[in-house]
Amino acid sequence: MNMRPLILVSNDDGYSFPGIKVLIEVAREFGDVLVVAPQLHQSAKASSITITDPLRAIKQHEEPGLTVYTVNGTPADCAKLGLGVLAGDRKVDLVLSGINHGHNMGNSVIYSGTIGVVIEGLMAGIKSVAFSYNDYHFDCDFSPCVPYIRRIIDMTLKNPLPKDVCLNVNFPKTDDQFNGIKVTTTSLGVWTNTWDHRTDPRGIDYYWMLGEYEEQNPDDSNTDMYWSRRGYVTVTPIHIDQTDFEAITPLAKLLE
Repeated sequence: MNMRPLILVSNDDGYSFPGIKVLIEVAREFGDVLVVAPQLHQSAKASSITITDPLRAIKQHEEPGLTVYTVNGTPADCAKLGLGVLAGDRKVDLVLSGINHGHNMGNSVIYSGTIGVVIEGLMAGIKSVAFSYNDYHFDCDFSPCVPYIRRIIDMTLKNPLPKDVCLNVNFPKTDDQFNGIKVTTTSLGVWTNTWDHRTDPRGIDYYWMLGEYEEQNPDDSNTDMYWSRRGYVTVTPIHIDQTDFEAITPLAKLLE
């Protein structure tokens, strides 16, 4: 019987991006790795799943301790297939997502396919961690992140996470070393100037989504963005239940 942990790795940038290759190599230090990643770039897919088209999982590589599939679907599709089919009879011990090229902080987590992967792991009752680095370049240097990824994977495998919680880890862009780790809340913000209205050569209007993120609580020293700006790795516990429990009683008085 194989006693090494089984670690499922996926992302939303797609298997061709360097970030997931770095995460795979670190994960292999801790267990056997099953990679199930999108064939193509799938950012901003959140937890969307494919229900109108067939999904195909293509085995790209296999060697002792490592099996790699690519899937013509979303990050959540990849996680579902990995957990439900491709792991076979083995139980997945840890779900990892990333390393995303670009951060996933603030309200961006609502749209993030990187987070969509770990939400699937969380719903399956499996410890899950997402990693993102605030550098969007394809050839960015992930080496400053690696010691922290090792530390977080080791901690997660050896200790229970809080009930119904997965972790969202963000690394600030740096040319040096990080200042440490802070456990944070999710900052608040809104997207403004979202649409660029254009006209194609046939004179037909179309719209290109752009947008600027406007932080609403930049001075709140509890948040991910606050500490990221100060050079810290942020770890934010997130969960699925979005119920505002404090609102139940006043709403009930108005409606029941």
